[in-house]
Amino acid sequence: MALNFDLRSSAYVTNPAIRYIGYGVIAMLLSVTHVVFLRFLEVSSVTPDLLLIFTVWIALVEGQFTGMIAGFLCGVLFDVVSTDVIGTNALAKTIAGFIAGYFTRPAFLKETLGSARFLMIVALSGFVHNLIYNFFFLRPMQVSFLMFFVQYGVASTLYTTVAAVFPMLYVARRKD
Repeated sequence: MALNFDLRSSAYVTNPAIRYIGYGVIAMLLSVTHVVFLRFLEVSSVTPDLLLIFTVWIALVEGQFTGMIAGFLCGVLFDVVSTDVIGTNALAKTIAGFIAGYFTRPAFLKETLGSARFLMIVALSGFVHNLIYNFFFLRPMQVSFLMFFVQYGVASTLYTTVAAVFPMLYVARRKD
């Protein structure tokens, strides 16, 4: 079954309860996928952040406020699943959803999701997300913040942006 990107005609889109339940199921699947399977794609302890891509997607489709809520919920979910410090991902993904929501243009949704603009939004949101997230893991005696951020934050942003190419290409192929 192919996804329908006509944002006004599908029953999936018109019923928000079904849409939000679907988002929740997708977020849970992405969290488990990230924890269980992405360790095989790890490069120097860096993996792409699938939930960040999903948060940006929701912010672009649903708007800034919903993107912030989705970022918070995805962040808390990932903190719980990954046994990470509760709240670090939630804060970082909430702000990433807020930033991505600035680029919401309902009339140009297909063009945004299916173009390099989506990748730029993911990169910007990912950069801010990683800046906030990595700030909490800096230990003053270990390494400077700049070195730590370049090693983990910038690399993670690039890896996440590369992973965002797949949903972008899917939408680009589906455009009529």
